[in-house]
Amino acid sequence: MADEVILLSVWASMFGMRTRIALEEKKVKYDYREEDLWNKSSFLLEMNPVHKKIPVLIHNGKPVCESLIQVEYIDETWPGENPLLPSDPYQRAHAKFWADFIDKKVNVTARRIWAIKGEEKEASKELIEIFKTLESELGDKHYFGGETFGYVDIALIGFYSWFGVYNKFGNMSLESECPELTRWAKRCLQRESVSKVLPESEKVTKFIFQRLGLE
Repeated sequence: MADEVILLSVWASMFGMRTRIALEEKKVKYDYREEDLWNKSSFLLEMNPVHKKIPVLIHNGKPVCESLIQVEYIDETWPGENPLLPSDPYQRAHAKFWADFIDKKVNVTARRIWAIKGEEKEASKELIEIFKTLESELGDKHYFGGETFGYVDIALIGFYSWFGVYNKFGNMSLESECPELTRWAKRCLQRESVSKVLPESEKVTKFIFQRLGLE
């Protein structure tokens, strides 16, 4: 019997992008179902009754919640194709540290730029510093894990689609402020798994402006 894999998400969610990229890397066939966060389906509420959030990965009827947990689950469940996490325990812990940093620092600070009035300027400065910290970690490596595209790259790359939003609301240019990270993002986009999942930055920016009633 073939695996039944369903992903509930929203096209603009950088968290849903993580799970989709991981599935694409592993060449797992899945049924993608777009959710409306302003009118959540009964299926989403049933599959994630605690947080009631996307993305939700459902494997043979069993839900897995939280995007980083999903990426790890995918890596362990379908181990044969393109390993996403290092096998070495220390390198694995190191990758998880940086993914956690991305969730706690990038996500929280970036959201303040467009979602909280009056915090744009300060949050913009903080976000640039956070991205520069990530640039230092990247160094001259091809990907965060070296030559291999993996867990930390997947954790971060979805935010690149939101650069237009951050630039508009934060009155800045992340591409010029963080050139190494921009080059890394463009390398990631050369992978089919990334290019077919990430939406254009302009589309995300328009979506946010419409949601905020600014267009």
